[in-house]
Formats: sequence, C-alpha cells, structure tokens
Amino acid sequence: MSPASTGASTTVGAATLVPSADSTSVDSDSRMTPGGPGYRRMSLALFLAGVATFALLYSTQALLPLISGEFGVAPSEASWTVAAATGGLALFVLPMSALSERFGRRSVMTASLAVAVVVGLLVPFAPSIGALVVLRAVQGAALAGLPASAQAYLAEEVRPKALITAIGLFVAGNSVGGMSGRVITGWVAQEWGWRVAVGAIGVIAVGCAVAFRLLLPAPRHFEAGSLRPRVLLGTVRDHLANPLLRRLYAIGALFMTVFGGVYTVIGYRLTEAPFGLPQGIAGSIFLVYLVGTVSASVAGRLVGRLGRRGALYLAGGTTTAGLLLSLAPALPLVLLGLVLITAGFFAGHAVASSAVSKTAVHGRAQASALYQSMYYIGSSVGSTVGAMAFHSDGWDGTVGVGLLAVFGVVTITVLGSRAARVAARQTPVVAH
Repeated sequence: MSPASTGASTTVGAATLVPSADSTSVDSDSRMTPGGPGYRRMSLALFLAGVATFALLYSTQALLPLISGEFGVAPSEASWTVAAATGGLALFVLPMSALSERFGRRSVMTASLAVAVVVGLLVPFAPSIGALVVLRAVQGAALAGLPASAQAYLAEEVRPKALITAIGLFVAGNSVGGMSGRVITGWVAQEWGWRVAVGAIGVIAVGCAVAFRLLLPAPRHFEAGSLRPRVLLGTVRDHLANPLLRRLYAIGALFMTVFGGVYTVIGYRLTEAPFGLPQGIAGSIFLVYLVGTVSASVAGRLVGRLGRRGALYLAGGTTTAGLLLSLAPALPLVLLGLVLITAGFFAGHAVASSAVSKTAVHGRAQASALYQSMYYIGSSVGSTVGAMAFHSDGWDGTVGVGLLAVFGVVTITVLGSRAARVAARQTPVVAH
C-alpha cells in the first residue's frame, strides 16, 4: 500500500502523494506553474476571492462590543453573529463542493461570491440581533462555494510542485481579507457606527467579486462529475476512511478553534480595562494578520525544510508561545502574542489544507470540502466556547481553550509520526 492509502505518511512530497509527470497524461504538462501563462492572473483572482471571503465572513468580529451595546446582549450572544456565518459555511461546504463537481469550479465560486455580496449589503439593515444572526448564517452558507472549490481548482490547474505555494497565496488572501475587514470596520465604526462599517465591507467585496470573475482563467482540466447522492456519499466515505485525511481534518479544526476564540474575544479585552483602547485602535490590532500573509505564503518552504510534521510542530509551538505571552498585562506583550498566534495558525492551516489537496487522488472538491467543513466548525466552536470562557473566567479562560486545542494538534501529529514509523517497518524491502 502507498503511504496515501494507509494514511501513515505525514510528509508532503509530490512523488509520494500525486502521480509523477511520467505517469500522468500529456495534458498535465499544460497545467499552470509560476511564471507561466495565466498563473499571475489566477493567483490574483483567487487572492481577491480570499480577501472577499474572509472580509465578509468575519465582518462583525471586530465590532462585537458595539453590537453588544446596541442590542444589549452579552459577548456570548453577540459572538453568534460570527459563529452563525462560519457554521453556515461548515454545513453547506460539502453540498456546494458537489455542485462544483457538476457545474464547474469557476461557476460555483462566482455564484457564491455574488450571493454573499448581496447579503452583505443587507446586513447593515438588520433590525434585531436575531435578524442579524440569520442574515450572517445565510451569508456563510453562500460563501461555502468558495474554499473547497478554490482548492479543487488549484489541484486541477496547477502543477503539483507549485500547489503548496498556490494554496498559500489563497490562504494569504484570507489573511489580508480578515485583516483589512477588521481594521476598516474598526475605524469606520468609531466614526459612523457598526452598520456603516459592515456596509463598507460589502462594497469592497463587490469590487473583489467583479475582479475575480474577470481575472480567473477558464479551467482546462476540469471533468464534470455526478450529482448522484450515492456517488457523493461513496466519495465522502472513501475520504473519511483515510487515516491521514482524518488527521488533517482534525488538525484544521483545532487550529481554527484557537484562532476563532482569540479573535472573537480580543476586541472585548482591548476595549475594556486595563487597556481601554478606542474602537479604531482596537480594530487596527488586526494588522497583525499581515504576519499570517507571510507565514502562509512561505508554508511550502517550511515543509521543504522540515517536512509536514516538522512544519506542524513549529506552527503549534509558535501558537502556544503566543497564547502564553498574551496573558501578560502589558500591551506590547499581548501584541507580540497575537503576532505569534497568527503566524502559527496560518502556517499550520496552509500546511494541512495543501496536504489534503495532494493526498486526495479523486473527489478533490469533496476532500477539500470536508476539510473546510471541519475547519469552520472549529471556528464556530472557538468563537462560542472562547466567548463563554471569557464571560466566566476572562482572558485566562479563552487562552485555556486555545492551549487545549493546540495540545490536540500536537497529539494528532505525534500519532501520525508513530503510524508512519510502523508503516515503514512493515513495508517490505524489494531487492534489486
């Protein structure tokens, strides 16, 4: 059995996880590669899609103190404006990936962005916290067509050696979207309120959606699949039967649990005593997302030097150090902690998500969809549980939730290492 089929291997390598150039069809030679035709347009298009996705998905996260104040609700209730969006995405990402197998990646991504943008323009007019949560859930469901379809598009249209870098750029777009959305909403909300702030994000997303559709090259290697439920369920069963994919799904969920919890609650901590920062300054804290842009884009080089397991250990260790530093009462140390948490999260996410795309040899959209579903379930859990922990035990409680999640990442990676060693000992040596 190959490492991919046993799920034992946890080292990314094009030679072991995807067919070699000699074994693929001639068409594989026409797949995009850095510097080649269409690669820059594709990279920019998916970068902008990532910007729009994260800016819309987390548009209320930096505004939670203001939303709590207007509607008179606790942080745990206001956090549902984030959890509903990520939960909607998690629930619909698998059905949307099935649609992309039938109707094409570009078509589904375009339709998803269009619907999400329209809902985004309605969000500022929500009359109550309940209506706001419902609109955010619909918006998250609409955005579900982006993440899995984008990774499947890249797996089909980009050469294997360039895949981690290409997915890293898409994830970098996520980080820029998350950063710009929170920074912009913070300053706009300080002057004109949270409703105008989320409306501004909707307008920005319109521009990203239009540019995405104009720039993204038409797919050349897509082959339409079936919408039959039996086929879809069979593909999902195959992916869930793969131990390596199961570990990657769990790692993505746990990393996002940390990230969702920290960034849902950080606005409350920074605007309350002892820091008492204005909303605009507190929103500018999200500039640390730029660190995530860098760490995601260099994930491929990290894997090349350390292997997949080494890169995940480094990401987990960096995140842990950031969580511990953020406990300090000094603002500079809190900011340094956020930098480390962000760097560790985006590196770990880029490594795990690209490994899913490489490991799946069929039904890539479903493989990526399962990852994205677990990833955003992690975000919903982190947002809700992190806010509840903050409400009961303050920032210490939120950090405790994050540390437990990182411990889970390390434990799963260790188990993968042991499985790899066992599989290596059981593999017969062929005499030459």
